[in-house]
Amino acid sequence: MSAAAVAAQHLESLLPRLASLPHYKQFHARLLTSGHLGSCPGLRARFLDRLALSPHPDALPHALLLLRSLPTPATNDLNAALRGLAASPHPSRSLLLLAGRLLPAPSQAPLPRLDALSLSFALKASARCSDAPTTAQIHALVVRLGVAADVRLLTTLLDSYAKCCDLASARKVFDEMTLRDVATWNSLLAGLAQGTEPNLALTLFHRLADSFQELPSREEPNEVTIVAALSACAQIGSLKDGLYVHEFAKRFGLDRDVRVCNSLIDMYSKCGSLSRALDVFHSIKPEDRTLVSYNAAIQAHSMHGHGGDALKLFDEMPTRIEPDGVTYLAVLCGCNHSGLVDDGLRVFNSMRVPPNMKHYGTIVDLLGRAGCLTEAYDTVISMPFPADIVLWQTLLGAAKMHGVVELAELAANKLAELGSNVDGDYVLLSNVYASKARWMDVGRIRDTMRSNDVQKVPGFSYIEIDGVMHKFIKGDKEHPRWQEIYRALGDIVSRISELGYEPETSNVLHDIGEEEKQYALCYHSEKLAIAFGLIATPPGETLRVIKNLRICGDCHVVAKLISKAYGRVIVIRDRARFHRFEDGQCSCRDYW
Repeated sequence: MSAAAVAAQHLESLLPRLASLPHYKQFHARLLTSGHLGSCPGLRARFLDRLALSPHPDALPHALLLLRSLPTPATNDLNAALRGLAASPHPSRSLLLLAGRLLPAPSQAPLPRLDALSLSFALKASARCSDAPTTAQIHALVVRLGVAADVRLLTTLLDSYAKCCDLASARKVFDEMTLRDVATWNSLLAGLAQGTEPNLALTLFHRLADSFQELPSREEPNEVTIVAALSACAQIGSLKDGLYVHEFAKRFGLDRDVRVCNSLIDMYSKCGSLSRALDVFHSIKPEDRTLVSYNAAIQAHSMHGHGGDALKLFDEMPTRIEPDGVTYLAVLCGCNHSGLVDDGLRVFNSMRVPPNMKHYGTIVDLLGRAGCLTEAYDTVISMPFPADIVLWQTLLGAAKMHGVVELAELAANKLAELGSNVDGDYVLLSNVYASKARWMDVGRIRDTMRSNDVQKVPGFSYIEIDGVMHKFIKGDKEHPRWQEIYRALGDIVSRISELGYEPETSNVLHDIGEEEKQYALCYHSEKLAIAFGLIATPPGETLRVIKNLRICGDCHVVAKLISKAYGRVIVIRDRARFHRFEDGQCSCRDYW
C-alpha cells in the first residue's frame, strides 16, 4: 500500500473522532496540506457530510464555505451540503442551494450532476417547509433526470406531497408506482390519516392487509403502518376498524411495541372504549412505559370524565418520567370535566413547565363552568401574554352558561377586536340574549351575521352500524330508513315519558310557541342516530354516537332515559368529551 493510501486510511479513521468545530477545522487543514482534499473525493465527501450534520451552529456554514471553495465539486459533495441544510433549522436554504446549482453563471466550472439523493434531500427540505409548489418542481426534475423508477425517491416524493397537504398528488404518485415497499405504503397511510382523509387511510390499510403480494418478498408491515392506521381510526371514532387493526398488529407481534401500545390507548379512548384503553396501558410493563404512555392514559381518563382517576395516575407517575406540557394539560382537562376546581388550581400552580395558552384556557374554562366568573376573568387579564381568540371564546361560553350578559358582551367585543368572525361567537351571545328573552338583541345579532355573511355550522351526528358510518342532521329525512327512524322516535318519547320525561324547551332559544319548541327538540341529530341504532342493532348492544357539537341538555336527558328504558349503554363523543349513559345515569354526573 502506498504512503498516500496509508495517510488517507489514517485520516478516514479520524473522522468518527471529530467532536468540535476546532477538530473539524484541523481536519480540513490536514486535508489541504496533504493534498487529499482533491485526490480523495470519497474522503472529502464523507468529511463534508459529517461537518454539515454536526450540531455545532458554525459547522454547517463552514461546510458551505468548503463546498464553494472546490474547483470541481462532485455530486457527493453537493449532496452532503443539501442533506445538512435539509436537516437544519433553515431547510429552505437547501432549496436555494439546489436552485443555485441548477442555474449556474456561465463562468462557473462544470457542475456536478444531480442524482436521486440530491432530489431526495431537496424533497425532505420542501416537506419541512410545507412548500407544495417546490415539491411539484422537484417532481418535474425527477421525471426529467430519468430517476422516476427509484422506489425510495418516489416514496420521498409521495411523503413530501403528503406533508405539504397535497394528498391528491401523493395518491397519484402512489397509484403510478409499479413497485412499492412498506415505506411507500406507510408514507401515504400517514399522510391520509394525519391529513383530511382518515377514511381513505383505512381503505388503503385494508387494501394493504388483503394484498401482501404487493410488498417485496420478506417485507412486512411495521409499527409505523399500525400507528398510522390507528390514528385514522381515532379520528373518525371507528371502534370496529380499531379492533381489526389491533388484531392485525397481533399477527405480526407488533402489539407489544410501546409506540403501538400508546397509539392503541389513544385509539380506544377516542373510540369510546375506556376499559380497552386501560387494559392496553396495564399490559405495558411498568419499566417500559414512556411519558407518551402516561399522557395517553391520563387523557383517556380525562376525556371520559374520570378526573379523579386522571389525578391518581398523574400522582403515580414514576420519578424517572418528568411531566411535560401535554401531561399537565391532560390532568387539567380531567379536573375541568369533573369540576375539580381546587385540584385543578393545585396542579396548575405546581407546574414544572411554563404554562402556555392552552393551560390558561383550561383553567379559565374550569373556573367558568364552576361559576367562578370573576376569578376566570381575572385569570385572563393577568396572564403574562395577551389572551387569544380561543380564550375569549371560552370566557364567552362561561358567560352564556351562567347567563351573565355583561361578561358575554365584554368577551364578544374583545373577539371583534381580535378579528374573530366565526358563527360560534355570534351564536353564544345570541343565546345569552335569548335566555333573557331579549329577542330584539337576538334579531340584531342575526342581522349582523347576515351582513357579515357568517353561516352557522350545522350540528350532525354519526353512528357506526356493521362497520358503516351513518350521518344525521337535525330533522333529517335523507336516510333510506327515515320513516322507521321517525316511528322509533315516537316510541322512544312514549316510553321515556312513562319515566317522567318532559322536553326541556328552555334549550330552544327561539321566540316560538311551546309546541313548536317541543317539535324542534324531538329531531336533533343525536336523537335520530340513537333511534336508528335501536332499530338496526340487536337488543343490549352498545350504541356509539359521534357529534360535532356539544350535546344539548334535552338530548342529554333523553339519552339517560333511553339507556334505562331500553337497557342499552349509549356512548356519545361530542366536541369536548365522552358521555357514557347506562341505567339512567351519565358518566359526567350531569357536569359538562
